[in-house]
Amino acid sequence: MALPIDPTAIDPEDYGEHKAVLEMDHEEAIEHTREVFEAEGFGVPAEFSPSDLLNEKVDADRDPYYVLGACNPAVADRVLDVTEQMGGLFPCNVVIWQESPGRQVVYHVSIMKIARLLGIAPDDENWQEIVDETGEMVDTAYSNL
Repeated sequence: MALPIDPTAIDPEDYGEHKAVLEMDHEEAIEHTREVFEAEGFGVPAEFSPSDLLNEKVDADRDPYYVLGACNPAVADRVLDVTEQMGGLFPCNVVIWQESPGRQVVYHVSIMKIARLLGIAPDDENWQEIVDETGEMVDTAYSNL
């Protein structure tokens, strides 16, 4: 089955990709990332370790991999006023995986930009304000990692 779009033709800036490498152990990277995102106004209402789950359930032997479900409640409230469908993309995930011992990758994509690309959110000035606001928050968090 062919995709309706060519994913390689989409610039990572269009979906708000961020990636950083931290030279520290996995647990320390999780705590550091959580603290940095909380300092920028994100709460973390959901978090889990897919690697722990998969290693337990299907003996996957995966390296450490962790998901922080970040959310800024004031922005989330505004977003749901625009489109209830956004709940399908909540929360804004920040993923931390161990690339090698002592080296962690912190990865994020903008659900606000993805929603606009998918037509879940409008491509208008009001939505752009939300994209800009959340983008600045994430940019600042990444600069502080």
